[in-house]
Amino acid sequence: MATVDLRPVGVRRDPVRRLTQLVGGLALYGASIAMLTRAGLGLSPWSVLEEGLTKITGFTYGTSVAVTSVFVLLLWIPLRQRPGIGTVLNVLIISVTVDLVRAVLPDQHTLAWQVVLLVGGVALNALATAVYVGTRLGPGPRDGLMTGLAARTGWSVRLVRTMIEVTVLALGWTLGGTVGVGTVLYALAIGPLTQWLLPRVAWKPRPEQQQDGGPH
Repeated sequence: MATVDLRPVGVRRDPVRRLTQLVGGLALYGASIAMLTRAGLGLSPWSVLEEGLTKITGFTYGTSVAVTSVFVLLLWIPLRQRPGIGTVLNVLIISVTVDLVRAVLPDQHTLAWQVVLLVGGVALNALATAVYVGTRLGPGPRDGLMTGLAARTGWSVRLVRTMIEVTVLALGWTLGGTVGVGTVLYALAIGPLTQWLLPRVAWKPRPEQQQDGGPH
């Protein structure tokens, strides 16, 4: 499979297509998180933390997502990471979409529907990740933390991501977040699914744009 170039590119290049794809991908990502929370079978590590925060603070789930994202962005400062428009919209759109979808999607208590929401949520999460990451408009807060730590420490991205997610999962579990079969499914499936989808949805500059390199 061909390698996908995910280096950030300035928003001036193909802005309508890329911004539309970015907003759509982030909205789908928020919807996928809402589906996983309503399935009740286990969440991704960051979602476990956000759910735990919701339980101890009384925040809406979307507010917990926003608070966590802002805290992570503060950790970018010593890492000298630079946010892009995709970073800012990541915080705003996902946090709002999560609450909107949860408002119309009730908790599920029948196993069949729980499984449908779990599998659908994981699949949609992978698609949404590929769609918004593929716009090359700046990493989300958590992705930027991962790449920034890897750059500063010299450790592999895989090692840094594993360390972050194990830490986040443990903290979220102690706060009362839901850990279960969905957590395992997410961990096993999200990487391969996203990798398979990225080449199919990632933005690629047209030939006449190739000479216009670098962010604007």
